[in-house]
Amino acid sequence: MSDASAEDVWRPVTRVRAYQHVVDQVEEQILAGTLKVGDRLPGERDLATRMQVSRAAVREAMRTLEAHGVVRPAVGSGADAGTVVSAMPSEALTRLLRVHVALANFPVADVVDARCMLERSSATLAAGRATPAALSAVAAPLAAMEATEALDRSRAGDGHPDGRQAYNDLDTAFHIAIAEAGGNRLVADITIAIREAMRRPILEGLERLGEEWPAVRRRLSQEHRGVFEAIAVGDGVRAADLVEAHIRSAHARLS
Repeated sequence: MSDASAEDVWRPVTRVRAYQHVVDQVEEQILAGTLKVGDRLPGERDLATRMQVSRAAVREAMRTLEAHGVVRPAVGSGADAGTVVSAMPSEALTRLLRVHVALANFPVADVVDARCMLERSSATLAAGRATPAALSAVAAPLAAMEATEALDRSRAGDGHPDGRQAYNDLDTAFHIAIAEAGGNRLVADITIAIREAMRRPILEGLERLGEEWPAVRRRLSQEHRGVFEAIAVGDGVRAADLVEAHIRSAHARLS
C-alpha cells in the first residue's frame, strides 16, 4: 500500500473510543481489500497523526489486533520494522471461535442445527476426499472408544471410573477427525469450534445418564461405526444422513 493511498484511507477519530477507531479502520481496510496479508501498516507516530489519536491509542489498538491474530510486530529496524498484516493460524482461529460460541450462550436447538449442517457437509466431503491417512485419523478414536467400552465392562463393579470423560474426549476427536478429513478448512474450523464448545455440556449430559450410560454408550458407538463405514466406502449421502441422525439422537438422549 503506497503512502498516497494511505493518506486517503486513514481518517481522523470520530466519537468512539480512540483505540477502537483505529481497530475499526484497520478491519474496514482489510474487508475492502486495501490491506492484505503481508502489508505493512504506517508507523505508530504516523498513524496517530493521521487519525488524530494518541500514540497510546494506536499501541492499544495494535495489541488488540495482534491478540486477534490480525497483525504481528515485524522484527527489524528502519524499513523492516513496524506492524504487518497477518492471517491467524487455523488452530488459533478455532480457539477464538470456540470461546465465543461458548460465551454467546446460543439456544441448544440452534447449536444442534448448526452442527448438523456443518457435519453433514464434512461427512459428505470426507466420503469423497478422505485419504488413507485421514481415514486412519477417524478410525483411531473410534477404535479407542470401542476398546474403552470393553475395558470398562471387564472392570464393572470394582469401583473403577466408568470412563465418561475419556469417552467424551474420544467422541470429540472422532467428530474433529471427520471435519479434518473433509478438506474444507473453513468448514472444519467452524465445526471444530462448535464441537469443542459443546464438550462440557455433552459431558454433563453423559454424567446425568446414571445406570443408562452403558446402553447409551453402546448405541453411540454403533452410530459412530455406521458413520465411519459410510465414509470409508465413499457413500457421502449415507454418511451425511447418519451423522445428522447421530447428532440429533445424542442430543435427545443427553438433554
